[in-house]
Formats: sequence, structure tokens, C-alpha cells
Amino acid sequence: MALITLGLSHHLAPVEARERMAFAEADLPAALTRLRALPGVAEAAILSTCNRTEIMAVAELGEESRLLEWWRRERQAPEGYVEKYLYSHRDLGSVTHSLRVASGLDSMVLGEPQILGQMKQSFALASEIKSLGPVLGRLFQHAFAVAKLVRSQTQVGAHPVSVAYAAVQMARRIFADLSGQTVLLIGAGEMTQLLARHLQQHGVGRIVVANRSLERAEKLAREVHGYAISLNDLPNYLADADLIVSCTAARGTILHKEVMQRAVKSRRRKPVFMIDLAVPRDIDPRIADLEDIYLYTVDDLRAVVAENLKLREEAAKQAEVLIQSQALEFGRWLETRDAGATIQQIRARARSVRDEVLDKAHRKLASGEKPEEVMAFIADTLANKLLHAPSSALKRADAVEQALLLNAARKLFDLPDDQA
Repeated sequence: MALITLGLSHHLAPVEARERMAFAEADLPAALTRLRALPGVAEAAILSTCNRTEIMAVAELGEESRLLEWWRRERQAPEGYVEKYLYSHRDLGSVTHSLRVASGLDSMVLGEPQILGQMKQSFALASEIKSLGPVLGRLFQHAFAVAKLVRSQTQVGAHPVSVAYAAVQMARRIFADLSGQTVLLIGAGEMTQLLARHLQQHGVGRIVVANRSLERAEKLAREVHGYAISLNDLPNYLADADLIVSCTAARGTILHKEVMQRAVKSRRRKPVFMIDLAVPRDIDPRIADLEDIYLYTVDDLRAVVAENLKLREEAAKQAEVLIQSQALEFGRWLETRDAGATIQQIRARARSVRDEVLDKAHRKLASGEKPEEVMAFIADTLANKLLHAPSSALKRADAVEQALLLNAARKLFDLPDDQA
């Protein structure tokens, strides 16, 4: 049996291919059941996200083509469609790949932690479907442990590499405690939504969402337990805001210097941290000249992100070394497990032969044959039957294979090196 991984990801496959070959969450249980039921497949799991889909299986050697055909058929893809984007790993290669994926080293954003949660969901589903066995079950658990080890022993996930998260980290450095701060978010687009969730997770005191569409502002405000206002009401809330982040699609300035100047006066020297994530800019750049105002643009944050990405790449080199050693450790377990299974088969075969010969010996004794003759029969028959298969294999082998088998036989039967 082999440990096999087939997949496609953001590295080679365009979004159209990733969408076509992915499994919807609702379809996964039935698909996984069908995958596990394939002939020659002993264990199975499916990892399917927006950036990758992977088929993991413990199957008989050479089953990659059958797995690929099943995947293509499940997603109704034409012949040859998947192969253009496919990657394939086996045994130690599969182990190393899974550890890298769990640790965020194979992600679109280096070191991102979301993939680990998605892998845990795949593990939970496969456990529920009972499609896991000793190999895949142990591999998932090992991957989770290694991902935790990578996080604790390297800095691969320590430096924010998204603009939204970098903004939150900057705010945390300026405000020692976010729980007492009021945040005013101008806009309700994707970037603002991500930023709002990060702020909520970090325990910010109050979130006010201002947007041209009050309905969109209310939707986001409900999600983060905040308060929604229209853009027309913006001047009335500026004085209360400790952190102001603006990210709209407006063509011109939304927040002017004169309006902000009045708000600053009423704050009585209490500082304001402002971030303008919009292009073109939402916030009048002259606001930076006001006292107690700290204004940053998206370019400032991108510079932080670029520097942090370099730091993550350095940390990733350390993580790769750690992953290689952990993959080898799992590989040794796989080899030991394979040896143990083979030993069990050899012993079972020997016991079967023994029982067959003993049964014949009992019949010989019952028919009156002499005990010494029966003992000789047992000894000769056992030796012949147990040595027949390896002797035949040696005779059938070609010159190269025979040399390998002869060397293995000498070790297995503890024969002297000198054949004289």
C-alpha cells in the first residue's frame, strides 16, 4: 500500500480550474464515501478550499490513475483537464507536503493560519465518515502537532502580511489597550469588513461604521456588534473616534481638514490614529499637519507588509528544516509499520503451513505409520514448503534483481558471506 496525494492549487491552477475541481461542502460526505469505496483504497480524505483541492489516500501501488479518473468523473471534467495543473506525491513526499500545507508554507499568503483550520475540518469529516485508518489518521494528527511546533519555534506567522491586519497591529502599538477605544470605519467594502473582524477579535471597545449605503453599514455593524451611520452624519462622530480608518471607492476627498480640525479641538489634545486605505485617498493629506493626529496611508502599510513578508520568508527557512526532520520521523514510522505488517503476514503464512503439515501428520499417525517416519515427514515438508516461494523467486529473477535478492536472503537467513 502507498500513501498518495493528488491535488491542484493556486501555484499552477487558475481560479476557473480550482472552482471546477473543488467539492462543495454539502457534497463532501457523499463524495468521500464514494472515494473510500473504490477498489484498492483503504483510507481516504479530501481537502477542498478556494485555493486548493487534494485527494489523500492509502491505496495499492499504481492506483494514482484510478484516483485521478474518479476525481475527474466526480467533477465532470473532460479527459486531460486535471493533468495540466496536477501535482502528485507518494509516501514521504506526501508526508512532507501535508506538513508544509498545515504549517502555512504552501499557502498563497506565506504562514497564514486559515489552512490549518480547514485541514482540521477535513479530518473531522473523514473521521465522521470513518474513511480514515491508522496511516491518514496519524498523519493528520502529526501535521497538526508540527504546525503548532512551527508556530511556537519560528516567526513564520508572527509578522502581519495583509494590509488590514497590519493596520490592526499598528493600532495595538499606538493604543496599549484597544478595549477602551472607539473605532470609526468609513466604508463597508471587503477590506473594511476584514479590518472590522480583526478589530473585534482584538477586543476593541466600540465600532462605528459609516457608509454611503446605510443598509450596507448596518449589515457590517450587526456582524461586529457595532453601530451604523450614514456618511452625512460623519462629522457628528469624529470627535469620539480614537481610530479612524477610511476605505471607500469615492473619487474625491471624504474627510476634509477643516472638519477634522473642529473635531480635534473638542478632543482636548487626545490623539487620533488615522489610516487611509483608499486609492485615490479619502482623507485630506493636510490633516497630517494637525497636532495630535497620526495619519498613515495604504503605502505606509504596504511598506510594513513588504518588510514583514521578508521576515516571514526568513522564518520559513527555519520551518522547512523543522518540517523535513518531522517528515523523516513519520517516514520511519511508516517503514516500521510496513515491516510489521510484512512480518505478520510471514508469521501467518508459516502458521498456516504448520497447521496443514500437522494435520497430515496426525492422519499418518492415526493410520499407524511409525512416529519417527512422521517426524521426518514433518521436518522435510515444513522445510520444503517454507523455502519454496523464496527459492522460486530467486530462480525467476533477472541478474540485477537476483543480486539484490541474494543479498537480502543472506541477511534474512543469517548466512555467512563466504559461499565457498
